Amino acid sequence: MINQLSLTNFKCFELLNLPLGSLTLLSGTNASGKSSVLHSLALLHQTMQDKEWSNRVHLNGSAVYLGTATDVIDHVSGRDGFGIGLKGDNSSCQWSFSGERSDMSLQVTRIEATGESADQPELLRYLVPLDVGEAVTALAEAIRDITYITAEREGPREFYPLEDPHTHNRVGPRGENAVSVLERGRDTRVMSGLRINAVPPTLLHQVGARLDEFFPGCAIDVQSVPNANIVTLGVRTSEATGFLRPIHCGFGITQVLPIVVAALSLPRGNVMLIENPEVHLHPAGQALMGRFLAEVAQTGVQVIVETHSDHLLNGIRRAVKANLIESQEVMIHFFRARTSDAPQVLSPTVDSSGNIDAWPQGFFDQFDKDMDYFAGWGE
Repeated sequence: MINQLSLTNFKCFELLNLPLGSLTLLSGTNASGKSSVLHSLALLHQTMQDKEWSNRVHLNGSAVYLGTATDVIDHVSGRDGFGIGLKGDNSSCQWSFSGERSDMSLQVTRIEATGESADQPELLRYLVPLDVGEAVTALAEAIRDITYITAEREGPREFYPLEDPHTHNRVGPRGENAVSVLERGRDTRVMSGLRINAVPPTLLHQVGARLDEFFPGCAIDVQSVPNANIVTLGVRTSEATGFLRPIHCGFGITQVLPIVVAALSLPRGNVMLIENPEVHLHPAGQALMGRFLAEVAQTGVQVIVETHSDHLLNGIRRAVKANLIESQEVMIHFFRARTSDAPQVLSPTVDSSGNIDAWPQGFFDQFDKDMDYFAGWGE
């Protein structure tokens, strides 16, 4: 598990040391740095995945397009580089990157890995030296295998390509491979801690059962097209109807599908980054998503989620109170605009009853402000 992320002169952060839990929720105002946290991890991930043997970090690739060095180096205190650091259970790694402002990849200028350091390293695999040790190699491989799901997920399609499972074994940043992963792994068994006992334990049945929880009456059907590497997805929204093309069903179904497929197909020890999982969900569905992600985290898949949804937060709090996840496994971070006289990130804690110890100004308090206004108590 990744226990801490450190950023130096990366985007809006001069220095950030962010603790991470089994389930980490990133909240806050717009343009306050939440996405930057996910981008830093996705940046390492895509470099390791796309450029196995490279001593440069690549800003544009399969997961994110971050532009040039100018776009990712802190404009206030940064000069020609930035740093990213990770701490795992038994290892740590700190990278320093530098380059020209117009560069779209930056040189690894220094690595510090669990007590060892190297300047200007030339031979790296997955951004770490070959002789760095098993613990650091395992940490790098965990980053390489990250599942990153963006807020801009693909909508309904007439058909979906079947991808090579050896090269596309994740749902993809936009969920573009979700149906392929579902079809290829339809008969694999889901981890026992995530199974719904009333249905068979295999992936296709379990994904369908989870969608039925989010969208009562929902069922799915995946069919291969003969003599073509494509499949179709049928969606039924009521037992009284047949299976329809996804375009004729609620948009939320295809937005939730990649998250559910990823969560139920990943092995323990993997990491999921999810932007705005609440997109196109009814408030009850948003709360259920919070509960579902808590269940996923408790089974050993680390989840880091960015959200603007108080319903999702409350779903996590309810999961804590219901003993679906331990309160100490949940980290909550509230980001706000950078100033010289206040911390950029505040970290409220949740207790075993689901109570939060502090509610900073702007931390999911808009409902209370609106009610105060209607009561004549505020502006």
